[in-house]
Amino acid sequence: MKIEVWSDYVCPFCYIGKRTLEQALERSGYANQAEITFKAYELDAQAPVDSEKLAYEHLAEKMGQSLEQAKQMTVGVAEHAKAFDLNYDVENMPHANTFSAHRLVKWAETQGGEYQLTELLMHHYFEKAHNISNAEILLAIVEKAGLDRQQAAAVLTSDQFQSEVEQDIQEARQIGVHGVPFFVVNHKYAISGAQPLEAFIEALEQIGEEEGVRPALKPLGLGKKETSFCTGDSCDGD
Repeated sequence: MKIEVWSDYVCPFCYIGKRTLEQALERSGYANQAEITFKAYELDAQAPVDSEKLAYEHLAEKMGQSLEQAKQMTVGVAEHAKAFDLNYDVENMPHANTFSAHRLVKWAETQGGEYQLTELLMHHYFEKAHNISNAEILLAIVEKAGLDRQQAAAVLTSDQFQSEVEQDIQEARQIGVHGVPFFVVNHKYAISGAQPLEAFIEALEQIGEEEGVRPALKPLGLGKKETSFCTGDSCDGD
């Protein structure tokens, strides 16, 4: 089961969506049959790499809201993220440009470290409020992912993997992606937004049945209470 995930590292619903996908794959029994590829998407391609604004300040400008309204909107998403043991630092998350981060993930894919780097980029942005536009911060995250800092630095100071990122963004336009997270399974089935966990599980099971992919045997989990977490939201680009 090939799963392509369009997302951005500053999209709060994308981190939730990533966790939902992981849990849905585990609970549906398809975790070992899934090949996950992350695709680039920019919520704000015009974001400066040295912005001094906070994320909710930019959101207020974009949505025509007051700072308090934008902050409360972000707090609402952060409250939902807690259900997945994600603790967003709403007060300090910066307005960041993610193009370099996307290029590094494309490079990390050639090193077998795409998944780990994606996770750490989201963790450092949302939970540590690190500015992932900054080259030194990006290189520190690369090292934490167990990847080569010097190779990553060479990527950042060149235009390597720029075309791969642009190709992902163009592909998103062609298939009608207007917001992220956006999941495409086996090039045939689309799941848009951070869907409720139970709905995601149901979708994977339906796709698996139609594609003839058998899930692994699952323990009954007797005595355990299953909980579903629900949102119909996603992050839209400019």
